[in-house]
Amino acid sequence: MNIIIKEDYEQMSKCAAEIIAGYVKAKPDCVLGLATGSTPIGTYQELIKMHNNGLDFSKVKTFNLDEYLGITLDLNKPYNEDQSYARFMYEELFKHINIKKENTHVADGLTKDPEN
Repeated sequence: MNIIIKEDYEQMSKCAAEIIAGYVKAKPDCVLGLATGSTPIGTYQELIKMHNNGLDFSKVKTFNLDEYLGITLDLNKPYNEDQSYARFMYEELFKHINIKKENTHVADGLTKDPEN
């Protein structure tokens, strides 16, 4: 494992985005595990800038690491809950890049069996 230390949040965000972009460029159909919360927002903003400069997400698949139990995930309108991580990812990243909606995966907060 490599530990990378940066001076501040902006440098960390750029470095993380560059690492992710490197994977996307090397393997355009790569699979990314994505986090939510305030920490990755700067990284997502950097990825959006890179997309605006040509980084292609059209073949990338993503899996989110978390979702709130009890939050509605309507497959026809998955971003309709203010507190859902599906909405967060849409607002912070997905709507700004050319990723296919069917290639984004967020856990179903209404699952009958959250243990599996």
